[in-house]
Amino acid sequence: MKPIISMPNTSLLPTLVHEQARIYGERTALRYRDYGKGVWRDISWNVFSAKVRHLAAAMISIGVSEQENVAVFSQNMPEVLMVDFAAYAVRAVTIPLYATSSEMQVKYIVSDAGVRYIFVGEQEQYDIAFRVQKQGSSLEKLIIFDPSVRKNQEDGVSEYLDDFLRGCADMHTDEVGRRSGNVQPGDLANILYTSGTTGLSKGVMLTHGMYSAALAAHRGIFPLTDKDVVLNFLPFTHVFERGWVYLCIANGCTMAVNLRPADVLQSLREVHPTCMCAVPRFWEKVYAGVMEQIDNSSPVRKRLLQDALRVGHEYNVEYRMKGLTPPMALRMQYSLYENTVIAFLKKHLGLERANFFPTAGAAIPEKVEDFVHSAGLTMIVGYGLTESTATVTCDRADRPVTVGSVGRLLPGVQLRFADNNEILLKGATITAGYYRKAEVTELSIDSDGWFHTGDAGYMKDGELFLTDRIKDLFKTSNGKYIAPQLIESKLCVDKYIDQIVVVAEQRKFVSALVIPQYNLLMELAKEYGADCKTNEELCSNERVIRFMMYRIDTLQQEFAHYEQVKKITLLPEPFSLEKGELTNTLKVKRRVLYENYREQIEKMYEEI
Repeated sequence: MKPIISMPNTSLLPTLVHEQARIYGERTALRYRDYGKGVWRDISWNVFSAKVRHLAAAMISIGVSEQENVAVFSQNMPEVLMVDFAAYAVRAVTIPLYATSSEMQVKYIVSDAGVRYIFVGEQEQYDIAFRVQKQGSSLEKLIIFDPSVRKNQEDGVSEYLDDFLRGCADMHTDEVGRRSGNVQPGDLANILYTSGTTGLSKGVMLTHGMYSAALAAHRGIFPLTDKDVVLNFLPFTHVFERGWVYLCIANGCTMAVNLRPADVLQSLREVHPTCMCAVPRFWEKVYAGVMEQIDNSSPVRKRLLQDALRVGHEYNVEYRMKGLTPPMALRMQYSLYENTVIAFLKKHLGLERANFFPTAGAAIPEKVEDFVHSAGLTMIVGYGLTESTATVTCDRADRPVTVGSVGRLLPGVQLRFADNNEILLKGATITAGYYRKAEVTELSIDSDGWFHTGDAGYMKDGELFLTDRIKDLFKTSNGKYIAPQLIESKLCVDKYIDQIVVVAEQRKFVSALVIPQYNLLMELAKEYGADCKTNEELCSNERVIRFMMYRIDTLQQEFAHYEQVKKITLLPEPFSLEKGELTNTLKVKRRVLYENYREQIEKMYEEI
């Protein structure tokens, strides 16, 4: 049997999978759910490596050149990782697109990056990519992962993955080797497109050197070994999951790839992972579920669960996380609960083998973070950006951890604060700029080389605390960026809408405050038998609200699902200068509006 090595492999990306295959051979590298048979299938390191080699040869066969941009438009599948590492082997660049991207977004990215070849996952991605290709884009070929996808009858150029690979097993070996050997640290590995404040996506350039520096910087920080089983839940498109999965590959972990986000709770109970990175929204749902379970329990059981979490809080949050030794009585009490009540909670979630869980992408509510630690789960909270190859700061197991902080600085990353407390970054993991956008790059990276994050914060006892976003760009609690002006400009064209203000920052979904055209809407309401005599009655009428939501849904079809407004509140009075809601040039002051209408906003996010 081949030796098992726990030290991370820090090879450059073109050879990483192959070197791991030489170490781990027939051990399981990847797992995925076979939805047809209802079972999880295993892919060994040897098969993973062979598929990457075949894909690399196939890319050369169709003419993929060095540093050419190749797009991947798919939900999480093993094939996504295979394409990534095959592209790295032939010195090409991958551009991942979110599986939920709209046709407008796909068209823009394909055009901006000059993409000729795009790998697509399932039917929805194929249909969108095919329409983009038919519109006269640069696309020449679609390669389809899912063999059940129905191709358009006018499609004469797309290929299923198996057909694309046929006959390529032993081809172009020398050329693949030559290109892999020529990869330089400054070569592009990925271009990750993120939303800008104007709604136009910006392609963040990530190099091989940035990934190598990130892998090296994480060595020894995370207690990750080749014994860990990792559930891949967040999209591989997201830099958080992307950087995390490369770290897992470098450590020889087994990775269970979750295809459909809605299945994550089922996957947890089937896979029983030791690790999984997640955004705060996942833990918010876990928290809500456990609290509901406690509330619906019998009085005795309820007291038991509540006391277990109380003891867990004292033991983990008040002592262990602060680097203190709990007193003997507390240790004994916690040990009892850990082997009974807390063990039951973990088993119910499928986390009885839990090691640790990185969490980032948005601010996590302190009560949720406290709950996770109290339940005996090690959450590693962090902060990062696409432009920093994910991690800037994270909790450290060997240092005190404060609930509410986002951890300590990653080795090799330099951080300082501007006069307005904006976080500025330098280092080997920080991007050199945005693809084909020199002007935007100049606005983001100053003359001294500091990248301006748009986030404000402060340091206390070596831990970073975030306070605000300086950029007018929202991030939902699912970690998705929302450009409010783009959404508002599209929706306010409706004749029944006077003004609309989007709400999304650190929220589960996008909602909106709407000032309707009262006269027009009042007339329409009367025509349909809604007897509304005042603006208050009009704006609270359920039929009127449904009508306005229908109008908004019609206008927002081109947006990605996570950008779409899910709930609205009609306001009976316009925004005013007198209440400080508008500037002298009649621009809305968002923070004032959010404060003035806090009650209405919170009501839109009440759990049903």
